[in-house]
Amino acid sequence: MKRNHFIKGLGVSALTTPYLLNRISADPKLPLDKQLVQDFVGLSHRDKDKVLAMLEEHPTLLNSAHDWGSGDFETALGAASHVGYKELVLALIEKGAQTDIFTACLFGRMDIVKPLIELFPKTLYAKGPHGFTLLHHAVQGGNEALEVKSYLESLGAVELKIPLY
Repeated sequence: MKRNHFIKGLGVSALTTPYLLNRISADPKLPLDKQLVQDFVGLSHRDKDKVLAMLEEHPTLLNSAHDWGSGDFETALGAASHVGYKELVLALIEKGAQTDIFTACLFGRMDIVKPLIELFPKTLYAKGPHGFTLLHHAVQGGNEALEVKSYLESLGAVELKIPLY
């Protein structure tokens, strides 16, 4: 039997099955499936149980970032932080998520925020996922973050209502 006939006889599914299996495997050397990352990050705005279940099945999702377009990258931690979902933020950090100044603002951590802004003053204007600012994260932090909110406002920070998406 000629090779072409053999390949045609296998059908499309036989040729694509190894590709599909590789896309959903836990092999850390392979890129994560984009839809899987998007689903994970999307759920991180609202559903701790599903996010943690996905992490159990795919631990490498923890610090993955979804590209919403136009340079708008978002991780699960970034999603949970900008909506003020502290319970999920803490669960992600417990699992080893990479923290940042936005999360420090959410939790009112003046001991982290102030030295970073003093060292790198332009950080005051940093934009997180969807264009949300440090001040936005401090506002999401509620009473726990009032000192950080006041500090950021004293430096001229303003809440921008123009998300990137």
